[in-house]
Amino acid sequence: MVEVEERLGDGRAGRVTSAREEVLRRIRRATHDVPKDERPEDLSIDRGYRKQDDASREEIVARFAERAAEYESTVHRVNEDELPRAIVEACERRGIERLVVPPGLPDGWLPDGVELLRDGASTRLSNEELDRSDGVLTGCALGISQTGTIVLDAGEAQGRRALTLLPDYHLCVVREEQVVGLVPEAFAELEETVKDEGRAITFISGPSATSDIELNRVEGVHGPRTLEVLIVE
Repeated sequence: MVEVEERLGDGRAGRVTSAREEVLRRIRRATHDVPKDERPEDLSIDRGYRKQDDASREEIVARFAERAAEYESTVHRVNEDELPRAIVEACERRGIERLVVPPGLPDGWLPDGVELLRDGASTRLSNEELDRSDGVLTGCALGISQTGTIVLDAGEAQGRRALTLLPDYHLCVVREEQVVGLVPEAFAELEETVKDEGRAITFISGPSATSDIELNRVEGVHGPRTLEVLIVE
């Protein structure tokens, strides 16, 4: 932590308190009356937030589609029979020639007419191969209606995290039954995966985007520049 010298009015040099010291000072002030032998588990905390969405299934899925689109994702709703064709059409619109596919992706999802770059435990694609690809096709673990967020847990049809960070285009299939209403519902669903299996969890709300110092939006810095979502009935 860099400390900054401040020239005082009387000519003396004082030191501006570092951010870390200020945070610790405020914590000490806020907890000065807590008994030294008190443990966190000794007190119950009232968590009054909603843990269950009471909306209908159709409302939950429609809200997910709407909010995912608000994050600049391209969203399509298709039925099961239309899915293979929808994947082919998405690849054609994008001009995909080399497509990354994770382990466990259903055969029916694999589009014809493109080179499939298969990633696996024994034959991992290099970062250079991922970067040179035209995109990646995956499934997901969950969708969150409340925030329009897609959750990946490195499970079946999703692959390791690098697969969805380095390619510039991500085509993601989300089944309606995978969409939950609220963030707490998603955390409850993911608890076993995190605690028991320790798999990496990735939350995706729209394509990768950030802003520079002048608040100009820049896409594709930390992940795919384009996110396309197929919601399957």
